[in-house]
Order: sequence, then structure tokens, then C-alpha cells
Amino acid sequence: MKKMTCKQLGGACDIEFLGESFDEIANQSKKHGMEMFQIGDQAHIEAMNEMQKMMKEPSDFAKWFESKKKEFNRLNNI
Repeated sequence: MKKMTCKQLGGACDIEFLGESFDEIANQSKKHGMEMFQIGDQAHIEAMNEMQKMMKEPSDFAKWFESKKKEFNRLNNI
């Protein structure tokens, strides 16, 4: 089991996501982001806007995604 925070994944807060795989954590982060968007959390919305800018260039987003996956793989189990 490993953990990453919302901020580590490009978000705006210190909530922790736990998972055995990066995909588990990424899904939790996505759900959290959608919840924050629904309640109108401005800090998270700004972080999402930055992410959307990156997603305009698929190769940039792919590089970012791969770097986060590598970061996850380097983490020690908790």
C-alpha cells in the first residue's frame, strides 16, 4: 500500500489517497477532484484549469502522467 496526496497529483490540498497501484490512487484523485468541482472549491478548480491546459498537448500530459507513475513506484509501502 502506498500513498500520495492531492498536491502530489497536481491538486490543491493535502488529502491522502491510498492504493496498491497508481491506477487506484489516480481514480481516487479523479473522484476527489470531481467532488471538489461540484462544491465549487476554487483552489481545486484552479488546479483543474492548469491540468486542462496541459492536456491540450497530449505528449505533455503523457510525460506528466508517466512522471507521477514513476513517483508512485519510487514510494515505500506504508
